[in-house]
Amino acid sequence: MLVETKDRNSMSENIHIGSIESSPAGKVGEVVYFIGIGGIGMSALARYYHSLGKKVSGYDRTPTPLTRDLEQSGINIHYEENLELAPKDADVVVYTPAIPANHVELVYYKAHDYRVVKRSDVLQWITESSFNICVGGTHGKTTITTMTAHILRDTGYGCNAFLGGISSNYGTNFWSSERNVVVVEADEYDRSFLKLVPDVAVITAMDPDHLDIYGTPEEVEKAFVQFSQKVKPGGCLISKYGMSRSAALTAAHHYHYSFDNSAADVYAANIKVENGSYRYDIICKNWTLTDVILNMGGLHNIENSIAAITVAKYLGISDEKIKTAVANFKGVKRRFEYVLKSDKHTLIDDYAHHPEELRALINGVRSLYANTKCTVIFQPHLYSRTKDLADEFATSLDLADEVILLPIYPARELPVEGVTSELILGKMKLDDKKILSKEAMRSWVKAEQPSLLVMCGAGDIDAQVREVMQLLQ
Repeated sequence: MLVETKDRNSMSENIHIGSIESSPAGKVGEVVYFIGIGGIGMSALARYYHSLGKKVSGYDRTPTPLTRDLEQSGINIHYEENLELAPKDADVVVYTPAIPANHVELVYYKAHDYRVVKRSDVLQWITESSFNICVGGTHGKTTITTMTAHILRDTGYGCNAFLGGISSNYGTNFWSSERNVVVVEADEYDRSFLKLVPDVAVITAMDPDHLDIYGTPEEVEKAFVQFSQKVKPGGCLISKYGMSRSAALTAAHHYHYSFDNSAADVYAANIKVENGSYRYDIICKNWTLTDVILNMGGLHNIENSIAAITVAKYLGISDEKIKTAVANFKGVKRRFEYVLKSDKHTLIDDYAHHPEELRALINGVRSLYANTKCTVIFQPHLYSRTKDLADEFATSLDLADEVILLPIYPARELPVEGVTSELILGKMKLDDKKILSKEAMRSWVKAEQPSLLVMCGAGDIDAQVREVMQLLQ
């Protein structure tokens, strides 16, 4: 079907949405098994198929709040590599690339000719017959994906959402809608985002990351250029202004967005801080949205909101509905999340694990707390990323007043000789810095009682946050 836009200032007069088809769901059969079900992307797919009445179960290494939520919804999960617990009647086995190749269950299913696919293959099936809004980039994509999906839900436009984080508004990383529109986080890891075909694509950044997969920064950029080329004919691309390969990014409708650079097609102006929130205008070459209120910390989240709002304007959603939805947005768990906010202490939890994310996070904190000492506790994620980006990590962390580094979280990797948190610490110019174990870090917090504390990283540092909050209280 064609959706006619209602807003005379919108960017597109009518957008082809298409009709709902049942074939993508049918491809998995009735029994779906997930190896690595606790991953943020995997769990969204598990919720999707569970909502369709499929028999869903899974394995993960350890219980987490996310796996407990899945279990409470009726999904059976076990936490040991055990063939007796793995279903033998699975029609499809879905695994994440983070699972080791020698995983007992994965080896079994492959050896016995089960249909074994990656998470990206399933996303491809789901999105084959829908109108797709795909948000990619080496940082910022989770917030933009969640904000975009929230705007579409809050305004009544409607969408199916597959998010890379837990929406604070809805307490989930997935929701469904009768409207055949999908908002999905396009993950560049393992080049999985190249299996998506966007009607609207957002590219937030092409900074070097996942060099264990890509090898060079140039290959990372090349993959994002290929992603932009996947936009359907007549579709829309919204990309960050000033990226090194911007000239290679093309689409029928292309909008460059920026925080406040007036050379971009869309940017923010008249930014004010009011009671811990931001008020600002968004200027586009053919429309203006005034008095936008964002109740979420971090100047970088103003920029994220510009991308999400540009998507909403392209879809023809009215100005007032967009502004109401943005003001209602509560953010994403672990994205500039206020865990504690009192007269004595502020504790912020964030997923930042790339130097650019750290820089944006610390600058965002300083924009709200200019006169308060900023202490950052950071857990590096992956030996490869630490080795490749140690200089950049050091530069970003130097923006804080005080830094505590935890040991590297290895995730899927084996240790690399000579690569420890000391590699970052030795390159930092900041005087007030140290490396502590988790136990020593908790003792330090209890003794020092920092007034403004930021905890960040993509490993298991989030498991420490609640205890640190209690130590501060």
